[in-house]
Amino acid sequence: MPVNAVQTFGKKKTATAVAHAKEGKGLIRVNGSPINLIRPEILRYKIYEPILVVGEDKFEALDIRVRVKGGGHTSQVYAIRQAIAKAIVAFYHKYFDAFSALELKKTLVSYDRSLLIADPRRMEPKKFGGQGARARRQKSYR
Repeated sequence: MPVNAVQTFGKKKTATAVAHAKEGKGLIRVNGSPINLIRPEILRYKIYEPILVVGEDKFEALDIRVRVKGGGHTSQVYAIRQAIAKAIVAFYHKYFDAFSALELKKTLVSYDRSLLIADPRRMEPKKFGGQGARARRQKSYR
């Protein structure tokens, strides 16, 4: 008997999170550990955002396993929250009705667009003649 599951991803800078959502009893794990053990604590609330915005009752029917790698702490957290938000929308679209998925999508986008749409900004490479991508050495005539 095939199990109902979807796989989605979230990205932020160089961090990539892959969320695997399947039917279950509401467990959410990040790299094998429960979601309430995420450090730092302030960023943990960022991961809770998609859950709190759509309501915990929507997450009771499915388990989500998230694997994340690359980037720093903050980028990883933003990638995780995007993967979780995309997973719930994809799961509802595939196994429930399209109307409820569309409603979820509208709710998430109205709260924060980056929950479903990736941020295309990337770091600009450093060039010669200066400290960074745009900064140059100060010019002196004497």
